[in-house]
Amino acid sequence: MARITKSTSAGKTTRTKAAKAEAHPKPTVILLVRHGKTPTTGQVLPGRAAGLHLSDEGRGQAETVAQRIAELGADEGRAPSAVYASPLERTAETAKPIAKALGLRVRTERGLLECDFGEWTGAKLADLAKLPEWTTVQRNPSGFRFPKGESFLEMQARMTDTLTRLAATHPGETIVAVSHADPIKAVVAQAAGTPLDLFQRLTVAPCSVSALAYTLGGPFVLTVNSTASLQALAIA
Repeated sequence: MARITKSTSAGKTTRTKAAKAEAHPKPTVILLVRHGKTPTTGQVLPGRAAGLHLSDEGRGQAETVAQRIAELGADEGRAPSAVYASPLERTAETAKPIAKALGLRVRTERGLLECDFGEWTGAKLADLAKLPEWTTVQRNPSGFRFPKGESFLEMQARMTDTLTRLAATHPGETIVAVSHADPIKAVVAQAAGTPLDLFQRLTVAPCSVSALAYTLGGPFVLTVNSTASLQALAIA
């Protein structure tokens, strides 16, 4: 009888642990990486135009962030299980060394694309800054749509939907998503409950890492614009 009681008790304990795990599942962590520098970074609004590749400095940045991500969880089983990137060359070239360091392949995800800047695509930032609309872009982005392009609200909604879908596809895992500055800032602002009109106050440097944890209670911001070691990243 003693052995039967012990077995029953063990069974109850197992079921209790399973119930707790179901009620509090492990979060999905998404490491948002901005692509590395290109020859026109900080000078031109490239948007979705094809043919823009990483500069030599950008390729070095990509190798560095790849090592930082590969070191994450090496001793704790937190290594990313998937690497996604927008279809543009500069993001694919940033994602490639990350995937290689992790022994994975790069998966293309259109939802991670840069904002569609429409008629502003390829324009010099110095010229755009002289336009009266530039003040709206900086101070009231929620009310702005790029001429024949995307609005900031549409961009934010697209990124939010994309990351929510990826989180559901990889429950309890850590994944990498290589994207662009404005989309990353917009989705981080949404996760933090920050109004879109203030998202320009965020900084996302080339090959920096911003991390979000997706839980049953919604997303949590773990880090923004990190260029240091990710070993201490609080995921739990």
